Formats: sequence, structure tokens, C-alpha cells
Amino acid sequence: MLDITYPPIVMTGYGFFKALRLKFMTTGANNLPRKGGVVLASNHVSYFDFIFCGYAARPSHRLVRFMAKKSVFDNKVSGPLMRSMHHIPVDRSSGASSLDNAVDWLRQGEVVGVFPEATISQSFELKNFKTGAVRMAAEAGVPIVPMITFGGQRLWTKGHKREMERKATLALTVGEPLSFSSSDEPEVATAQLKAQMQILYDDTIQRYPAPEPDTWWWPARFGGGAPTLAEMAKKEAADRAKREGRAED
Repeated sequence: MLDITYPPIVMTGYGFFKALRLKFMTTGANNLPRKGGVVLASNHVSYFDFIFCGYAARPSHRLVRFMAKKSVFDNKVSGPLMRSMHHIPVDRSSGASSLDNAVDWLRQGEVVGVFPEATISQSFELKNFKTGAVRMAAEAGVPIVPMITFGGQRLWTKGHKREMERKATLALTVGEPLSFSSSDEPEVATAQLKAQMQILYDDTIQRYPAPEPDTWWWPARFGGGAPTLAEMAKKEAADRAKREGRAED
């Protein structure tokens, strides 16, 4: 596949990392296969996670085709860039066609990046997973590689102003490939994927330089000031009910 804009954009991203003097803790990057279709499944804590997941794929010399919401492709600025890098639009009103598109890319030997949580976790812990990642991997007959990214929330995340903190530590932990077949129940397979990612997440937190207690970007379970999963679930449910109420008016 011809990629004209993707490599220069990647180099621009690396320049951005260098300017901020970010410190990377990368573990297991060689677990991403160097060839063949692969689903790269990552948690989601910041608006820069696409870039960081792509950075983790660098040792394997792979370019990741990310699944992103359709509105990003409709934007006059980001749309042409996303299409030029062969990323995959996700139309939530037509989820099946988006999944079919991703499966086609996987069968062509591409790496497809997906965030099973679908949205940024403001608790910085693993939220509930959608089943799409394991379903597309099983249908295409390719492995799924679990990954954890942590630290990007210190730069820019949902619910906080853009900080662009210099010298922040970015942890990227890539696990060993998992395999699922079409005979596996998607919900069961997704639970197995999440369980593996939870192990990777807890390991990443244990190795990450802990900040002062109550720091806003540090998980509550480890003494940080971030909201708990339960608190965020309650807030998201209230926000969803409010939106749906407006839609009915």
C-alpha cells in the first residue's frame, strides 16, 4: 500500500515528542508481529493515544490503521489527513459496515488499531469493553495484540484543559498476541481480552513513577485524585440520560 503522508506525519509526531522531552517506558513492543493482519487493542486515556499506539508499533516497522469516529473524517482539516493515512471511519449508525471494512484491511495484512472502551476513560482505569475488537479478529482469522498506554492524560484528555506537560513519562506496554475463533462467544472472548489487559495495566501502574497523593491524573485505586470507575459510570449515565431527554423534546 502506498503511504505518502503517513511517514512524514509520524516523523512530525516524533519531533513533537522530542520537543516536549517526553520519557517513554516501552515494554513488549516486539510482541507486535512484523507481518500479517493484526488487531492492536489499546485502552484509551488521552486524545494522543493514536500517536502513542503508533509509536509502540515502530520497532515492528508497522503502520497502524486506526478506527475513528466518522465526524473526524468529516472535518475539513483532519478528514483528508485521516483518509490519506488509510484510517477507518466508524459510523455508529452503521456499525456492521465499519467492522466489515476493518476486516477487509486485516485480510490484506494490515494492523488495525481499536480502542475497545470506545471513549476515553476519565478514571484512567479500564472501562467496559465493546466486542468489536475480538469479533473482527476472529472473522479475519488474525491475532489480537493487547496494549496499555498510560501518561498521555498528562498532556491532553477529556474533561481537562490541554497541559502539554514537559518531561512527562509515557508508558507503553504491549502484550503477547491472543487468538480467538468464530466459535468463541464474543462476550466471553472480550472478557478474556479485558482480563489480559487488566494484568498489563496493573503491571504498568506498578512500574510507573508514582506522583504525589491525590494527583488528578493518577487512578483513585492507587491513591490518586482521579474519579473512580463507579463515579464516572454514574456521571456518564446521567449525561446520557440528559442527552436522550433533549432528543425527545
